[in-house]
Amino acid sequence: MEIDPRVDWFPAPGKLNLFLHVLGRREAGPNAGMHELQTVLRLIDAGDRVGIRLRDDREIRFAGAFGEDNLCLRAARLLQARTDARLGAELMLEKQLPVGGGLGGGSSDGATTLLVLNRLWSCGLSRAQLMELGLELGADLPFFLYGRNALGEGVGERLRELELEPAWYLILVPQVSVSTKEIYADPALTRDSKPLKIPPFLSGQGRNDLQAVAVRRYPQIAEHLAWLKMRCRTDSFAPRMTGSGACVFAEFARREDAERLLAELPVAARGFVARGLEHHPLLDWVQA
Repeated sequence: MEIDPRVDWFPAPGKLNLFLHVLGRREAGPNAGMHELQTVLRLIDAGDRVGIRLRDDREIRFAGAFGEDNLCLRAARLLQARTDARLGAELMLEKQLPVGGGLGGGSSDGATTLLVLNRLWSCGLSRAQLMELGLELGADLPFFLYGRNALGEGVGERLRELELEPAWYLILVPQVSVSTKEIYADPALTRDSKPLKIPPFLSGQGRNDLQAVAVRRYPQIAEHLAWLKMRCRTDSFAPRMTGSGACVFAEFARREDAERLLAELPVAARGFVARGLEHHPLLDWVQA
């Protein structure tokens, strides 16, 4: 994709679910049918970039290969519709996070669009208002708008800040795109996990309830997870899948250890090392 020098670029970091428990399913209300979760969400320094250039005619355009349904475009249109914004925007996306990987790429792209345009368009929405707006676009957007590592509950919209220890992650990328909807709809999914009492949160707590379903449906995920488990000899953190997959990861205290294992990855496999962030790079772009 040709880079337009007139466009300003903004970070859209990925996330890892350090654990993910499915507690049940909502029976009534606006989110009826959605699953009740408990998860710890960690921001990482690997991510996409959203390109934005203001327009003075209220028109919103997206240049790129992701079509009319991408979350950057939907977020911009929703923000404009709910405020008295008089400007428009040219939007671009530099994609690095894998689609369908469980790293929250699309949601982070949409959240970054909301954070930046809320400021550039002088909309004046608070963080809480942006999070409420973001939930209309997807359950992961409130986390990226919240901007801090967090315990997520409800459908992921109830967030409580967590202080997490510095860590590095080796993330493997199976060459499959997982449908979140299919994973949650699988009859074999366990939906009765007991919530953990947090804080405190200890590295390695919990599990990912979606993992067993994803591993059964996608052998590539099982293979990558088995490779990690065989090589990560640690009692504190068992390698696991993030979100609904497909990416799997292991946690390390030192960057060198993560990079050493990455170097052992078979030539045909894909992976990368990422650092856990303390907060979103655009945290201070919106008032509390």
